[in-house]
Amino acid sequence: MTTTYTGSCHCGNIAFEVEGTIDSGLACNCSICSRRASLLWFVPRASLRLKTPDAAAGTYLFNKHVIKHRFCATCGIHAFGEGTDPQGNAVAAINLRCIENIDLAAIPVRQFDGKAL
Repeated sequence: MTTTYTGSCHCGNIAFEVEGTIDSGLACNCSICSRRASLLWFVPRASLRLKTPDAAAGTYLFNKHVIKHRFCATCGIHAFGEGTDPQGNAVAAINLRCIENIDLAAIPVRQFDGKAL
């Protein structure tokens, strides 16, 4: 069942809606994910709709510069990332910790060894 979720950064300068079914989250141990403690849910990029101007989100690129790590320029919260999957499809990595009214403890978490990449 597809649901529309709402989410935002801490201060609300980045607000969004995202459609999908949260079946799991991904915890990555790479240098950026481990420091910001994000819990990621991957969806097609078209499933993410910003309710605030795109310019409200800063972009951070590092390593191979293929993932756009999007964060609030005011409060610093990482709300989502943008990139492509191995087949070349546009995807968004939503930080589940930014989604309102969900039970994070009920979501299975997969561990990903991003350090090894």
